[in-house]
Amino acid sequence: MNTNSNSYTIIYASVIVVIVAFMLAFVSSSLKDRQDKNVEFDKMKQILSAMNITEVQDAEAEYKKYVKADEILNAKGEVVSETGGFKIASKDIMDDNLPLYVCEVNGSRKFVFPVYGAGLWGPIWGYVCLNEDKNTVYGVYFSHASETPGLGAEIATDKFQNQFKDKKVLENGAVELGVMKNGKVEKMEFQVDGISGGTITSKGVDAMLKGCLSRYNEFLNQK
Repeated sequence: MNTNSNSYTIIYASVIVVIVAFMLAFVSSSLKDRQDKNVEFDKMKQILSAMNITEVQDAEAEYKKYVKADEILNAKGEVVSETGGFKIASKDIMDDNLPLYVCEVNGSRKFVFPVYGAGLWGPIWGYVCLNEDKNTVYGVYFSHASETPGLGAEIATDKFQNQFKDKKVLENGAVELGVMKNGKVEKMEFQVDGISGGTITSKGVDAMLKGCLSRYNEFLNQK
């Protein structure tokens, strides 16, 4: 075959593309289990962070130590499964498919709820940990995909998240926990200051908290 011909060039390029594609697919397949496990470990760390447990060396061991059950609730606040909540992705959370993490920290029972929503530039998400009374915040964890550094991205900082500690969730049976424009907090018991210059992201967190926690309203109001 004439190595200077167009046919040779096309065939050679096609073979190289096929070989490279096969190698990439093989590597991706080989690493999938490890990648999936890393995603699970990261999720465990996020849940632990909502419980104010941040110095984590072995995520799986710490998770098992503090998380006693990953239940699934329905909209009536009833437990439909005592396991499986951890496997539910944010996009699959529905009124009858609500993950709930029942935990124990220093001998006290805690409840952790996943929350998710939209910021200025992309998804935002996190976890809210409540005390046994189901109405007092023990801790929170928030993160984002692409919020602006120094502005909306501040939702992932301790400074912002620490404001939520000891805030109340319910007022007259409805979720009131939320974020107000910086300096405009009216209900100190329920609200925190938003981020200066990050108004849209702050509103996103507010909507995320009210929208997601309201799905658990029946459970939160159970005594």
